Amino acid sequence: MSNYSLIQINDLDKGVVNIQLNSPDTQNTLSEKMIGELQQAFDELQQGPSKVIILSSTGKVFSAGHDLKELKTARSQSDQGHAYFQKILKQCSNMMQAIVNHSKPVIAKVEGVATAAGCQLALSCDLVYASSNSVFATPGVNIGLFCSTPMVALSRNASSKHAMEMLLTGDPISATEAAQKGIITQSLESTEIEKHVLEKANKIASKSSKTLKKGKGAYYRQSEMPLDQAYDYASKVMVENMLEQDAKEGIDAFLEKRTPQWED
Repeated sequence: MSNYSLIQINDLDKGVVNIQLNSPDTQNTLSEKMIGELQQAFDELQQGPSKVIILSSTGKVFSAGHDLKELKTARSQSDQGHAYFQKILKQCSNMMQAIVNHSKPVIAKVEGVATAAGCQLALSCDLVYASSNSVFATPGVNIGLFCSTPMVALSRNASSKHAMEMLLTGDPISATEAAQKGIITQSLESTEIEKHVLEKANKIASKSSKTLKKGKGAYYRQSEMPLDQAYDYASKVMVENMLEQDAKEGIDAFLEKRTPQWED
């Protein structure tokens, strides 16, 4: 595993690994370097024995989004930052997609403020658990910069009206409200979240890694298809899954009332 300066990677137990944003002095902003380190970490974790990834942070802010100081500095360039803005947004979008397209489930553990691209980062994960004192926001409209890229992740998790309210007003919502609106998975007391997230991660990690990979990929692909195409595609995936050894083992174990022994 590579050396990182803005994130930490720790093996927990039972195939669970933790990527932790570790730049509390900058409110874990998604600077160019932070984005690069996250991209590299997710790329490296495609391989290896880990089966589930937890994404968390240190400090009171999960992530404050893009580094506005970097963006302001780029305005001094001859093109007023046009090339740099394109570059940094492309890098950030690629990193967010690396989470969605990752072969392993990614769980966000949010404790604090997740705003703008920080909100986008959390909502790009497969599951999002947040402490009850956490807040989520897409406040770009307040500074004349609509949260267009965070909108992509938000609109894929929230209903249209709830997403638009957040985007148009810039108002933050509590973790409790976010959970009630289905934007995140669950809001938990700060004393409970650590144990709860690890229990969920361990439970998922106990499943067949091949099945998790196949199922996660299929979920996101079918969700973009028309209904008939989605069923055709899902049926094909299920047939392929049925022919794999882990499915045979799982069915046999269920019928024989024993614990399955996965190939991994």
